[in-house]
Amino acid sequence: MRASYLDSLAVPFEADRLIEIRTSGMKQMPGLNVMSGIDKQLRTVSMKIDKLGLEGDEHDPTFHGGVDKAILGYCSSHYPSWQESYPDRVDKFVPGGFGENFVTAHMNERNVCIGDVICVGSEVILQVSLPRQPCFKLNHRFSLKNFAPETYKTSRTGWYYRVLREGTVNAGDELKLAERKWPEWTIERVQEYLHRITDNDEMNEKLAEVEALGNEARNQFRKRVAKAQRRRLHKKEDDWETFKVVSRKVETPRTVSLVIEAPPKAHSEKYPIGAHAKLKMGNGLVRTYSVVSSSGGGTEDVRRLEFGIALDDNSRGGSRYMHKSLKEGDAIQVSNVTSDVNGPVGAASHHVFIAGGIGITAFLHMMNRYDNINWSFQLHYAVRSSEDIPFRDRLESYGDRVIIYDKSKDQRMDMGNIMKTLPWNSFTYVCGPNRMMEAAKTTADEASISPQEIHFEAFSADTTGDPFQVTITNRKNKVITVGEEESLLEVLKREFDDIPSSCEVGNCGTCKVSVKNGEIVHRGSALMPDEKDVSMLACVSRGVGRIAIEV
Repeated sequence: MRASYLDSLAVPFEADRLIEIRTSGMKQMPGLNVMSGIDKQLRTVSMKIDKLGLEGDEHDPTFHGGVDKAILGYCSSHYPSWQESYPDRVDKFVPGGFGENFVTAHMNERNVCIGDVICVGSEVILQVSLPRQPCFKLNHRFSLKNFAPETYKTSRTGWYYRVLREGTVNAGDELKLAERKWPEWTIERVQEYLHRITDNDEMNEKLAEVEALGNEARNQFRKRVAKAQRRRLHKKEDDWETFKVVSRKVETPRTVSLVIEAPPKAHSEKYPIGAHAKLKMGNGLVRTYSVVSSSGGGTEDVRRLEFGIALDDNSRGGSRYMHKSLKEGDAIQVSNVTSDVNGPVGAASHHVFIAGGIGITAFLHMMNRYDNINWSFQLHYAVRSSEDIPFRDRLESYGDRVIIYDKSKDQRMDMGNIMKTLPWNSFTYVCGPNRMMEAAKTTADEASISPQEIHFEAFSADTTGDPFQVTITNRKNKVITVGEEESLLEVLKREFDDIPSSCEVGNCGTCKVSVKNGEIVHRGSALMPDEKDVSMLACVSRGVGRIAIEV
């Protein structure tokens, strides 16, 4: 792609021509059990438009359609540049390839602004409402991994219209700019702050106030503004809140589910999927558990968290307390509800969950979310026996998307085969006993699966080992000693009051510190291979002899 081409797109426009009109019904995407309306077909007759778009045009309502997304427009002059960048996909980068309804020649992301009022022919009046936010369906349509982000990085996504006046349109109709109220907010500039520079508080506040901006994007800016406000309150990481146990249910002989609630809270937001939380028990112990489901987050919503907790055969008091002592009506302290998964992995066409035992609790929230948004997924789940399946009713609702391996029936999960036969453009999530995690890591390497395409969610970690000494170079070269039964993180927190942490089992990377010299025994999954030469996870990794770090 030539820079001069992108520069040329900024030429102002007052009128353009509607080259093509395209619509489609819902169809199954090739190779996926996912329906989509992206395969738009050329229409050569007059087409009626109402508040929800073109007559006969269908959408997956989860992310598409509605009054803010009635019509999708795309600039046909983008296609030759895409063909130049992907010469082996020339036949795919043609008008209609992006699932657009309106194909135009001159209107583009650099000269179209949010709120522009556009007259189409003699009847229809539209208003530009949103930049398109591409997802995995573009990757799948063009058979290109991680293609969707390239569209917004270069602002070649297309944009949506809402319908101000209904009527009939024809190919060849003139599109004429009738009103421009927000000339500073081109589609490209909105995308700059929507995708590329997300932490500019001033711009987030301004965009949150643009009335013509559709709710999908406007609400994202509003959430960022609210998050910045919370940040300014200087909330400490380990501020504890009191929740009450409102439900306790025996799921299996080894597992109980607990639902806890707290009152609404100002400046709160919805809990993330794939979350875990720290729980402080009545016996003084602090443990981190996966969140099975959650609700609430608004200022008028009761906040609710659900957990599934297995009784550990070697419990040091945590799971035993939850099983034997905690009952409905009891209070429990909660802190630091965070997720190691950065939101739904939207670039993947298919999601594969691999779980063992209580490891299923790490993925139940995600699976529910992915099911609700019609994403393709599969679960491989290993259990001791059919009596040892917690949250069975939820798993059964997913039908053949769940494969259960019952050890009591001598059924074994073939990890190598799973990794080798993953569908194209899959993202994989693994949580289970240490033996399963190690097998998954080994077979993923053998199958040449990129570390960027797999997430390991440990629910326990061995932090013990030989004692070692640590020099903290940016804390006056203070020397500390880490004993056999304690972690570097525990000692750092004892010595200093500003050491961040979250999951404390090596998943999230919150406790990562810089290594200046010395040998490290790495544990946990949060570091990429190239990070291990210069960093370590303070919660699980250990030094050998004497090391130097910076916190």
